[in-house]
Amino acid sequence: MAFRSAAASLLAAALGLLAAQAMAQPAPGTPPAVGVVRAERQQITQSDEFIGRIQAVNRVALVARITGFLDKRLFTEGAEVKQGDLLYQIEQPPFQAQVDASKASVAQLEAQHRNAQVTLERAQYLLKTVAGQQSNVDSALAAERALAAQIEGAQAQLHTAEINLGYTEIRAPIDGRISSTALTEGNVVSPTTGTLATLVSQDPMYVIFPISLRTGLDLRERYARIGGFGAVAIKLRLPDGRIYSEAGKLDYVSPTVAENTDTLTLRGVMPNPVFPGMQTEQPGSRELSDGEFVSVLLEGVQPITVLAIPRAAVLSDQQGDYVYVVDAQSKAQVRRIQLGQSTPNTAVVTNGLKEGELVVSEGLQRVRPGEAVSAGPATPGPPVPEAAAQGEAASAKPASEAAKPAAGQPGAKQ
Repeated sequence: MAFRSAAASLLAAALGLLAAQAMAQPAPGTPPAVGVVRAERQQITQSDEFIGRIQAVNRVALVARITGFLDKRLFTEGAEVKQGDLLYQIEQPPFQAQVDASKASVAQLEAQHRNAQVTLERAQYLLKTVAGQQSNVDSALAAERALAAQIEGAQAQLHTAEINLGYTEIRAPIDGRISSTALTEGNVVSPTTGTLATLVSQDPMYVIFPISLRTGLDLRERYARIGGFGAVAIKLRLPDGRIYSEAGKLDYVSPTVAENTDTLTLRGVMPNPVFPGMQTEQPGSRELSDGEFVSVLLEGVQPITVLAIPRAAVLSDQQGDYVYVVDAQSKAQVRRIQLGQSTPNTAVVTNGLKEGELVVSEGLQRVRPGEAVSAGPATPGPPVPEAAAQGEAASAKPASEAAKPAAGQPGAKQ
């Protein structure tokens, strides 16, 4: 008896569910209910995304310019240094001794030169008397000129010795962050030793990214009328998905196209300030690092006005993109359209649709061309910022961060 009671309960529940479903479905001949939005013009910021790499503006490989024992290393590896800071010191006594010897040679030759000048003056004076001879004057003049030339040579040797003494101190030629040292104190270094350490500048940074030639032509045409690439701002999406807080500008487009990839190389300049509350000596004190991969967002400085509809309203077939519009007789009609820059949430219509027309965005599976529909306001989308399309596909972002639920609903006040 218990089994029969349970079976009867299950049967009654199934019959009730079927009855509820039958009541929920529209009666035969009733137009299907659909959600519609009104095609309207919106302010958007055009955006394109590419893959790029951060590159230091200046990079210096520190090498020894003389041969000697490395005496001191005077920097912290990985820290930032200022231009002119002393980084390495090579033993100085041998080079100081060479400077002192060159100074002594100069002093000795100057004394000899002074004596030669006195001899020449005496010979020239005697030439005015009967005791003077021209040959004596000529000999004295030659000796004086020879010593003057020897002084110039000795002074050049002194200058060379002083230069070599200066090379015993390796100083930072630029501001930047320094790498670890390749050699430690006590090793012999020379011009053939190679790089002792690498110094890279930190602020600003370059971002280098390639784009296809076709995309480059599209960008040039798009921004030519509004100031060229000066009307473009560069933003970065970091590897963890965050948008970098600083905006940059485009400063270089390669004059040639890469033959193997048919791409152009673009370069932007990005600020790279120190984090608030951190010191430059601390590791990770700046956001951008040399060699880092990032996503590059090219955005128009000025927003533009476009005709936009929800992306969910757009259908595609072999003939292209199309939408269903509801005419004055409440019938769904197919309308072929052309799309501009779009995102997963918003479609920009460049041709085929008029402002104010009602576009079906919900219940598309129930719509048949030329048949009547029961149109009602579509469900508002979630108020979240729209993400830009990935890769090199063009995208467009609404200037407002949140969707406006009432703007596209039929019956809204115009």
